Amino acid sequence: MFYPGVAEVRPGMKTFACTILLLVAGNLSGSAQAPGRVALKVGVVGLVHDHVHGILGRHGGGDVEIVGIAEPNRKLAERYAKQHGFKMDRVFDSIEEMLETAGPEVVSDYSPIYNHLKTVELCAPRGIHVMVEKPLAVSLEHARKIQRLAGRHRIHVLTNYETTWYGSHHRAKRLLADEPSFGPIRKIVVHDGHSGPVEIGCSKEFLEWLTDPRWNGAGALTDFGCYGANLSTWLMNGEKPQTVTAVLQQIKPDIYPNVDDEATVVLAYPGAQAILQASWNWNYSRKDIEVYCSHGYVHCLNRRDMKVMLPEGQQGTKQKVEKLKSPYGDPYEYLSGVVRGEIEIRPTDLSALENNVTVVEILEAAKISARELRTVRLEELSSE
Repeated sequence: MFYPGVAEVRPGMKTFACTILLLVAGNLSGSAQAPGRVALKVGVVGLVHDHVHGILGRHGGGDVEIVGIAEPNRKLAERYAKQHGFKMDRVFDSIEEMLETAGPEVVSDYSPIYNHLKTVELCAPRGIHVMVEKPLAVSLEHARKIQRLAGRHRIHVLTNYETTWYGSHHRAKRLLADEPSFGPIRKIVVHDGHSGPVEIGCSKEFLEWLTDPRWNGAGALTDFGCYGANLSTWLMNGEKPQTVTAVLQQIKPDIYPNVDDEATVVLAYPGAQAILQASWNWNYSRKDIEVYCSHGYVHCLNRRDMKVMLPEGQQGTKQKVEKLKSPYGDPYEYLSGVVRGEIEIRPTDLSALENNVTVVEILEAAKISARELRTVRLEELSSE
């Protein structure tokens, strides 16, 4: 299914898939298999998410072995096989066939968000761990089912965000914890997004579901609101907001007739507030966060650059942050450490299931708020 204007990319435009490939490859290229360490056996579910180029480009690098790919679209699989050099005998029409034949340790899901639940339903009884691309689920109902399955079958279900691997975010978290003179957090402002998935040249397979509310849950709210909800939950040490208030708009209904392309969400905590600004209307790509305390502030401008105003200062000073050390700066090194028992994941961690159920809870409340034009108390969702 396609929507008016969605499948068209202007001539000469660099595709989003290539952009993501370069970005992720730049982030992961430093990864190398530790001496004597066995490669993580990964099954890939779906090739229709443009972030999949990160894992496909990594296959054969020593630390990750793609043992199977579940993708019924043979033409798409053949295109990517030619691009990345994997063999088509690794590609299966169904998840079930891939799991039974290839025997992965973990599954990495690059299918539409709606299908994350199905992937966990098939993997959990087999004891296979799962990592999904953000967000965890298309709805709170799906998120809670995933959580129950993971608990019942004792598997890990992680959610992967690009921003989890930003050194600036982890430096900010440490600064706020180690410098009590900052005082408590008063305001968090998160900006995420770009000029739009059509405008930046996403693949037609990605656009087909990204712009469909059934498969993606929403538009910019799902795509980029999840980043701010994830980071706010982490910075607030797992505390949930008391209320959620959201405004969703269609600035470009001719391009995105079925979903929002502009979302602003306000999370109210006791003594603090978080503002999530998710948009397909920025005139440049951005993922930055501002954290204001009762004294001082920390701004993460990107993965490496920060601006910090210490409590005794009057002006912010710029800082350059080093890349996170292995295995904490890379999704697959981190996943390997978690499933092999080398890393203990805490409920508040950015990739943790508990954190990401809260993220979906916030997104669900935001959709209700925008639809009903009211502030939603999060406790309203506790009994649903």
